[in-house]
Amino acid sequence: MSSSSSSYSFVGLRNLVMVAGHLVYTSGNYGNIDEKDSCGGDTRKDVGPRSEAQSYWAVVDSKHWFRKKEDMRWRALTEEHAKDSSENLLFSISRFKELAGIYPYNITVVSYDFKEERFAQLHRSAIGFPETRFFYSGTPTSSTSKESTLKGEALVRTQFQEDPYGCLGSLRRKKLGCDPFHHSIPYPNGCPEIEELLHHCGVDPYSGHLPWSRRI
Repeated sequence: MSSSSSSYSFVGLRNLVMVAGHLVYTSGNYGNIDEKDSCGGDTRKDVGPRSEAQSYWAVVDSKHWFRKKEDMRWRALTEEHAKDSSENLLFSISRFKELAGIYPYNITVVSYDFKEERFAQLHRSAIGFPETRFFYSGTPTSSTSKESTLKGEALVRTQFQEDPYGCLGSLRRKKLGCDPFHHSIPYPNGCPEIEELLHHCGVDPYSGHLPWSRRI
């Protein structure tokens, strides 16, 4: 590392477990969580400046799912700026470097099972992360909406196949509409080694050097 390890708050961490958010919990009562209390992601102006990441952390903490494992609670951190699944992955890596001083050696993504191909193949390959160090843990979706959900996911996968970095056409327009509060993206501050990747746009894969292309 180019900076002293004492300047990082989470030195010693090597593995990233990323939980992809899907909803913002809007109720102030975390004791009785119900679907009606949830709405779309922090992309919606009507829920106020609440992020999916903050919602998930607050629900987990209120339910005592961390239990007595305080070592787990202090390692459960949030990334507040991603506007789509591609940024979920890349910005989580950026946040990890910002806090730990190194890039993650292994990455595990936790999300719906139907999104595995999108994350494990499309997004992972777009950033050149080694397949042998990338893992996916899928959770099932509701059976009542499975058909429409799979149809929608197939469309999104096709869009990312044509636009791997989500910076062109419909994906770009969707992303622009997902920032009603006009947040500034802090990266590449804290992760200068991947500045070019963060700014890369186009249908061709990024061909520059990546810090995870060598053993970390």
